[in-house]
Amino acid sequence: MTEFRRGYGAAPWHLLLLLGCFAVTGWIALRLSGEPAAGRMLLWFLGAVVAHDLILFPVYALADRMLRAGMGRPDRRSALNHVRAPALASGLLLLVYLPGVLGLGGDTYTAASGLTPQPLLARWLAVSAAIFAVSAMLYVLRLRRRREAGSRPGTRR
Repeated sequence: MTEFRRGYGAAPWHLLLLLGCFAVTGWIALRLSGEPAAGRMLLWFLGAVVAHDLILFPVYALADRMLRAGMGRPDRRSALNHVRAPALASGLLLLVYLPGVLGLGGDTYTAASGLTPQPLLARWLAVSAAIFAVSAMLYVLRLRRRREAGSRPGTRR
């Protein structure tokens, strides 16, 4: 077993899980190969991979590095995570609703839902602000709880 782990680099269950993922992916690819829009789906998928790896990843990695450099306090990991989590949630919401937020595809949106896409930008901004506000409140509560625990006699900081 240790020889397998040394040669492969992980436990045997990891290899089985990876092979299962490849099997599911292959099955999905076979199911989609007969679709008339399969070429467009593949092009969209490849475009998303390129856009993420060449554009989005460097942008948010740089933003995270700048955020880490700007936080010089000892408890910065906690504060950093209270910025990272809402930023991730807000970014994912933007990614999902991007056409509506940008005002694109209004006719399709209206035909599918009977609504207009105009309020989507304001709603995304409001939800993002609420997510950041809840995260900030949780951070303040954590700081207060940590200070109260540190001020009690017999407790370690």
